[in-house]
Amino acid sequence: MKLQVERDVLAEAVAWAARALPSRPPVPVLAGVLLEADAQGTVTLSSFDYEVSARVEVPARVDEPGRALVSGRLLADISRSLPARPVELVTEGTKVTLSCGASRFNLLTMPVEEYPSLPAMPSGSGTLPGDTFTEAVAQVTIAASRDETLPILTGVRMEIEGNRLTLMATDRYRLAMRELEWQPDAPETSAIALVRARTLSEVARSMGATGSITMALGQGGADLIGFEAGGRHATSLLVDGEYPKVRALFPAESPIHAVVERAPLMEAVKRVALVAERNTPVRLRFEDGVLALEAGQGEDAQASESLDATLTGESISIAFNPQFLLDGLGALSTTYARLSFTQATRPAVLTGQREAEGDDDESYRYLLMPVRLAT
Repeated sequence: MKLQVERDVLAEAVAWAARALPSRPPVPVLAGVLLEADAQGTVTLSSFDYEVSARVEVPARVDEPGRALVSGRLLADISRSLPARPVELVTEGTKVTLSCGASRFNLLTMPVEEYPSLPAMPSGSGTLPGDTFTEAVAQVTIAASRDETLPILTGVRMEIEGNRLTLMATDRYRLAMRELEWQPDAPETSAIALVRARTLSEVARSMGATGSITMALGQGGADLIGFEAGGRHATSLLVDGEYPKVRALFPAESPIHAVVERAPLMEAVKRVALVAERNTPVRLRFEDGVLALEAGQGEDAQASESLDATLTGESISIAFNPQFLLDGLGALSTTYARLSFTQATRPAVLTGQREAEGDDDESYRYLLMPVRLAT
């Protein structure tokens, strides 16, 4: 194999492929990035850990087609540090020589014949705007659990019905749900998938700027999902298990709701929460057009602040984990936030609202469990 590629093109491609490298590979070859150069002037870089695969195609001047498997993390570190000049890669026996300007590196190769075949993209696909997908994934994954002992809750549930795509995630203390439209290849498409939140976030962040993302779900019980955009391809095994029926947690109606400017509320919560001890809540009291925030009690440090708020329904006092509340507020892109309540001991629903008066946008809903206060 002998090829020449631009330094920035190589560095970006290696960084993408290296995302799927396992921190503790079950077999040594899975720590490698596979380079494949063809006579048509394309270099493909791939990585795989038996669960997630990443593949990217970039243009290059290929003098001799071939394949090589080298340490992915080492190649990523080297390619990032190279000067802004063309990079030449040449295989010489059991080594790959990488030259860039006056820099020269020799990398040991791994046995390419032992590298597993990457899974093919599943069929049954559709497309959606990259920026919309990125926003939706960010809004939902904040609520996914980080507890690996409950793998089902580390995933994002994807529900597809025709051109409607719904994303949901919960860690038992909050629930985020975003509904959006996509363009399926078949109008009658119906599918359900549970994808690891970490994988979905990586895909959305790295593919979202490409304009349009193709998403493919295996049909007939296949356990694989695939994404493709801008010459980048990724697949992931789905999380196995029955996701809890979380839709029922959203109340059918909320007799009490308050509308507050989102940015000032976030700043107030951050300030008041400075005195909150670990795992202690921030208290919110809505009454007579005013929202009063408090944290701390007894002989500990205390803080309070007031904001203007429009209240519909009875006065209510409720307490939340401040970080969970900030996560939900930060996921909104609207000027105003609406908090809807049934009662102080039941979950509240956070939605966005563009104007101080009017309807809220229910395409994104964030349900938050209150913290019970000692009486």
